[in-house]
Amino acid sequence: MEDAIKITVETPDGDRITLEAPTDMGLSVMEVMKANELNVPAICGGMAICATCHVEVLESGDLPEMNDDEAFMIESLPHATEMSRLSCQLRITPELDGLVVRLMPEA
Repeated sequence: MEDAIKITVETPDGDRITLEAPTDMGLSVMEVMKANELNVPAICGGMAICATCHVEVLESGDLPEMNDDEAFMIESLPHATEMSRLSCQLRITPELDGLVVRLMPEA
């Protein structure tokens, strides 16, 4: 796929799945995972108010800064780590090529 990057998702059972994600559609990591039928509830649909798309970033280049809404939700999660992010808030850009994330358990 032209104008696409690769992201890898580690499932809770340890399997790693590599996905292609287009950089020209304004999608989020959460939307790409859902389109590939991964188990991401994303109950709020990407509004950063439910945290059911919580991932831990295992490998990445420069990530965009976390906004206040995302930071607030991350702080409330019992399984949060220093590398926790909401996948709905990570937009697919060329800078995310090679991103590796782990799906986290629901809160």
